[in-house]
Amino acid sequence: MEDFCKSSLFYSDQHLCYAEILPPSEVRARIEVAVLNFLRTLISPNPSISSLPLINRRSNNRRVSHGLLTDVSSIFLSHSFCARSLMKANATKAFVRVWKVMEICIELLVHEKKVTQRELFYKLLCSSPDYFTSQLQVNKTIQGQCPTGHDVVAFLRCSRYSLGIMASSRGALIGRLFLQEPNQEIVDCSTCGSSGHAITGDLNSLENLVIKSDARYIIVVEKHAIFQRLAEDRIFNQIPSIIITAKGYPDIATRVLLHRLTRALPDLPIFALVDWNPSGLAILCTFKFGSITMGLEAYKYACNVRWLGMRGCDLHLIPEQSFIPLKPWDLQIAQSLMSSEMLQENYREELTLMVQSGQRAEIESLHFHGYDFLGKYIATKIVQSDYI
Repeated sequence: MEDFCKSSLFYSDQHLCYAEILPPSEVRARIEVAVLNFLRTLISPNPSISSLPLINRRSNNRRVSHGLLTDVSSIFLSHSFCARSLMKANATKAFVRVWKVMEICIELLVHEKKVTQRELFYKLLCSSPDYFTSQLQVNKTIQGQCPTGHDVVAFLRCSRYSLGIMASSRGALIGRLFLQEPNQEIVDCSTCGSSGHAITGDLNSLENLVIKSDARYIIVVEKHAIFQRLAEDRIFNQIPSIIITAKGYPDIATRVLLHRLTRALPDLPIFALVDWNPSGLAILCTFKFGSITMGLEAYKYACNVRWLGMRGCDLHLIPEQSFIPLKPWDLQIAQSLMSSEMLQENYREELTLMVQSGQRAEIESLHFHGYDFLGKYIATKIVQSDYI
């Protein structure tokens, strides 16, 4: 397995380790090489498979990349391998799951098909019920979140989309924007209603979008309810903007589209509107720096997002009865963020204030001042450059 680990297909001396976006032929070649190396080990005079080489996901292998010519910083995994023992029953099952998923990926690539992770789960549940009993097992096998887990993305060093696995998107956008997918009609995103235009999970379509806009800002909103309020009020006409939401923690498709917008419209600043709590800050940081839970795809699609609100300086606008005590989960997230080297000092100060106050505030509490107050709040902060 050491040869496999250091083969030209799977090893590089570059500091940055990442999952490549590859054509189907290249992915099939990588899977075939993996199978051949595995079989070669099995037929050797003394066959022994005691460990599987994987990219190390532990905190000591995480790095922060600061852009030299841009304001964009991102987190990534450096090129360090670890070995996961296969001598335990659970580890052996995880090893088999990798091959089961790759078997289906080969079929998808041959037939030029795409599936969502949910569709893949039902396929595996029927074909391999002894190994797959939950969606979580499928998700971790595709791209694990544990420090030394078995997963196909780390094994083959290619993106999920390259494997024929589409992202399930929850995101939506609205505003002064025209979108056109290849061979499709133009979509006017200002006429999509309060629910907005649904973001497709087809990453290839997102990368090939034709984008036109006269907006001056991009506003990323944490919550769908706030997104709908801004859409109903048609804030994007008062503040010439594009409004986008992932309806919570960012999915890959929403992050891809935001990144695509920044490339097509590089002069537009991006502002984030999130709750004043550790989860809100974590959501902002995922858009801004990337997500280490995405492993080899962590560094991709990071955008220079500014924190518009809510922040500590806005707390005087919140009625006292609207504050909510922090929950244990909030404190766990805060501790994780505090331990991250990516967190800039003014963000760290905001997080410290949250923890010391023991309270959280939601964007909806601004409705105390009237349902039209939110638009005025956003406009005022943009005009006064009140963001970090």
